[in-house]
Amino acid sequence: MNLDIETTVRTIFFMLLAAAGVLVVMAVRIFREAGRLRFFLKKRALLSQAWRLIFIAILVIVGAFLINGYAEPVTYKVFEPSPTASLTPTITQTATVTQTPTSTQTPTVTATLEFTVTPEMPLIISQEFTSQITPNPNAVFSTLSFARSLTEDYLPIDAADTFENPIETIYASFSYDSMSVGTQWTAMWYRDGELIYYETKPWNGASGGYGYSDCTLPAENWLPGNYEVQMFIGEQWKSSGTFEITGEAPTPTMTPTLTATLTLTPAPSSTVTPTVPGTAIPTATSTATPAPSQTAGPTATSAPTRTMTPTKSPTPTLVPTATRRSTIFR
Repeated sequence: MNLDIETTVRTIFFMLLAAAGVLVVMAVRIFREAGRLRFFLKKRALLSQAWRLIFIAILVIVGAFLINGYAEPVTYKVFEPSPTASLTPTITQTATVTQTPTSTQTPTVTATLEFTVTPEMPLIISQEFTSQITPNPNAVFSTLSFARSLTEDYLPIDAADTFENPIETIYASFSYDSMSVGTQWTAMWYRDGELIYYETKPWNGASGGYGYSDCTLPAENWLPGNYEVQMFIGEQWKSSGTFEITGEAPTPTMTPTLTATLTLTPAPSSTVTPTVPGTAIPTATSTATPAPSQTAGPTATSAPTRTMTPTKSPTPTLVPTATRRSTIFR
């Protein structure tokens, strides 16, 4: 252990004070023991021993203060002080050239912060708002957790941030607080920056607890990519969450169906008006009027489609109307 002169003097000073304290404690014990003795000679011997210890303690204390005050100057007169090696560490000022790393302030121009744009509510969605209640500014949504299913308390089961196809429904679970009944809230689902689904409606839950937003799409529409869900209260953004879908989406299957069309053509109708003597004979008209076709059978919407049109044999040809005029006899 290397100690300089100043440290050594201070160490000796405190050690002498400690020794003087020990001597005083011993003297006090001897005084007490002498007070309990009845024999004069033994009592006097103990008292003289105690006073001797007190005297020695006083000498030790005086010597300690003398050493503390004069030992260091006297030592420097005998031993010339040499340059202490402790000055060389001040060369660590060169290490303070580590201020150059403080030039890392240039990276602190974290322009990334400038690109963390707060999500905004699209105008086309805000126009669908039906609530007339002003949202509570203290209302909050927690960070979103994603899962394929939820518990009865709307907590995620096996929450994850990566899902593999095939997928039908993804749930975004969250906790909330300070919500007001009737407040408009919105959840928007994006895939690679493109809006694929959203829901917006008045809040009908409690003021605090757990809630969720779910997105159900055909399996072939869950394409691989990065998804983001943004939560709004009114038009104010509150929380977001992201997840990833991997694996190719299943290919949709097409089932052909047959469409049967049945066309019915009724027979022509004929109308005859009798002639009354002495009156004008009205025109007798024979008219054939086709009825509108009737279509039976379901129509398939997916391709390919096969159409079978059975038609009753031959449709009668309509004859032009024959008009007979009569002469009035007087």
